[in-house]
Amino acid sequence: MKLFGTDGVRGEAGSYLTAALAMRVAMGAGIYFKEHSVSNRILVGKDTRISGYMIENAIVAGLTAIGYDVVQIGPMPTPAIAFITENMRCDAGIMISASHNSFEDNGIKFFDGHGNKLSSQIESIIEDICNNQEMIDEAQATAKKIGKAKRIDDVIGRYIIQLKNSFPRDFTLNGMRIVLDTANGAGYKVGPTVLEELGADVIVLHDKPNGYNINEGCGALHTKDLSESVVKYRADLGIALDGDADRLVVVDELGEVVDGDQLLGALGVYLNEIGSLKGGAIVSTVMSNQGLEDYLIEKGLKLFRSNVGDKHVLEIMNKEGINFGGEQSGHVIMHDYAKTGDGLVSALQVLALIINKNKKASEVLRPFTLYPQKLTNIKVKVKKPLNEIDGLDEKLQDLDKKHINHLVRYSGTENKLRILLECKDAKEMNKNMDEMVEFFQKALNG
Repeated sequence: MKLFGTDGVRGEAGSYLTAALAMRVAMGAGIYFKEHSVSNRILVGKDTRISGYMIENAIVAGLTAIGYDVVQIGPMPTPAIAFITENMRCDAGIMISASHNSFEDNGIKFFDGHGNKLSSQIESIIEDICNNQEMIDEAQATAKKIGKAKRIDDVIGRYIIQLKNSFPRDFTLNGMRIVLDTANGAGYKVGPTVLEELGADVIVLHDKPNGYNINEGCGALHTKDLSESVVKYRADLGIALDGDADRLVVVDELGEVVDGDQLLGALGVYLNEIGSLKGGAIVSTVMSNQGLEDYLIEKGLKLFRSNVGDKHVLEIMNKEGINFGGEQSGHVIMHDYAKTGDGLVSALQVLALIINKNKKASEVLRPFTLYPQKLTNIKVKVKKPLNEIDGLDEKLQDLDKKHINHLVRYSGTENKLRILLECKDAKEMNKNMDEMVEFFQKALNG
């Protein structure tokens, strides 16, 4: 049974991701981590979804059943789990979240004892263990070997210190007004606290989670409220997090959303200017705009491209000795301060850039012009292998002849097909996008 997608195990809570599956996945992961155990402790955190209670209890049951001790820290951002796992010397960390998905979904993400996401190879090993009933049965602990669990409520302070340490000590946010949208998610406490402690006047939106309103019309995917509030309150910047706070979307003082690739370009060049960029390059994905690559070349830097998913970005960063990268979607990895995408760390670096340049956000966060690009998502009933779709090769060859860059892929977390086209002629791009959508609707949903 295939369990892991592009970012852990994810699906509708109660139907796909049941308590029974969560417990089994926890047991499979626990069995794997037992082989490399140092502390015999695993950290478990979650976002604010109502199903988090069910899945958390199932995970704790699974881990304690095979003899692991569990530390539960409640709602915290995904990057906080990565940091605290290493900080508390745990064998592994588990985050219960479906990130930007709506509340009906949930997911399970794993980190090793150093706070790193698991490789595809390790995920495959854990899948094999989950599918091996004999291994599951043999791992059951009894008597004094059964694990215990405890809840700790004060670890947020460790993460706040880590965040503040990522911000230049000689900078302050005094005099800056910032609108922060926490998406009714995991960053609803820590986000406002950090910005206020650094001196900002903070206006907080969507910080009252009720278990059902995470990402609902707010956060990184829905920036209307944020844009309007930035203009209304005459703020210097708007910051939107997603449900687990590992993603960042920025709105300038004019209320305009800054494209993710432009943000990567601005930050990458800034880090290079202050001597903090390692490897003379940044890493993004195959979905990034060609304008980003051309801009970096102009500045004497290189762009490495990875498959979609921040863990793939991180793999190339580690391989090439690069400390900065990210995705167009808002996952930004500042490897000197975080092991994974961290919306708050990234937001603080954006603010440092603005302060350093002593200019408005609109002036410094769009350093190059994007090529016209369009991304369309199509809901599909079944993810039929792309190489089995009749006529697709011909369609893609036709796009190549027209000099239209293209990327067609299935979402790793949802039943969706993603079509990305990029071309210097926006009219030609839109025309071909309509044709591609019609083609796939017939091929996959006809």
